[in-house]
Amino acid sequence: MPQSASDRAHEGAPAAGHSLFLSAQDGLRLHVRAHGARTNRALPVVCLPGLARTTADFDTLAVALASDRERPRRVLALDYRGRGKSDYDRKPANYNLQVELADVLSVLTALGIGRAAFVGTSRGGILTMLLAIARPTAIAGCVLNDIGPVIDLEGLMRIKGYVGKLPALASFPAAAEALKRRFGGLFPRWSDDDWLAFARATFKEDGGRLVPDYDPKLATILEAIGPEQPLPTLWSEFDALRGVPVMVIRGANSDILSAATVEAMRKRRHALEVLEVPEEGHAPRLAGAPTIDRTAGFIASCDATGSGS
Repeated sequence: MPQSASDRAHEGAPAAGHSLFLSAQDGLRLHVRAHGARTNRALPVVCLPGLARTTADFDTLAVALASDRERPRRVLALDYRGRGKSDYDRKPANYNLQVELADVLSVLTALGIGRAAFVGTSRGGILTMLLAIARPTAIAGCVLNDIGPVIDLEGLMRIKGYVGKLPALASFPAAAEALKRRFGGLFPRWSDDDWLAFARATFKEDGGRLVPDYDPKLATILEAIGPEQPLPTLWSEFDALRGVPVMVIRGANSDILSAATVEAMRKRRHALEVLEVPEEGHAPRLAGAPTIDRTAGFIASCDATGSGS
């Protein structure tokens, strides 16, 4: 029986990531977590996180892809400005999609990535769709993790309710419990270890306390969003991906990407690959053998459309 990507990764040596720091177009320092050798010949993968998330969300997937014995890849995950190890911007108005897209383009240029498969979670998927218009030749295929051309207002309002508002906490177990109280309804099957891992990927230590791993001023970009001013749809941007393979991952409990939107996406492109993750909400973890193996298999199918850097 053929081995899965997750099995092969576990047998191989761990592909420990390392940090790179690059300059954005305005000089701000951006952090990239890199996994795998630059000389790996398979199509590289660029991972773009959600609004208030960091490169940590891609660690499991990146290790599996970079340490695959048959087809090891270079995997690069970006911390947007104001998140993770990237510098915070003195001008919170710069926490917008246009500036962040320019940051992505700066990173691709600096690292010599001419063409890659992209994995975009939530906001990262929006940036991938925008990239399909700004630099279509950069995308050999993409995974849109719990995001599509229509973003449900209910989920947006939920996100608006906590970004920049999570309290400082005394310990990671306390943070895990706080996250479970807030998000447990979306992820009912998570174990205590899952919540603890999520807490470690969400908070950082600062002066003896735990605070969210992003600039709290990030919340300012959500202030105007509401029933009177929902986000515009992105069908033109989604259609710009027509020439490359696209996979959509949806959490069965998602309040951001509806089943109806996924069906509308299918009608526009019949070859769309769809994975629904049961008992998870926005956004599904890129972890667990079924998700890792489906994602790795999809990315392997993108090799034919792009030879990498």
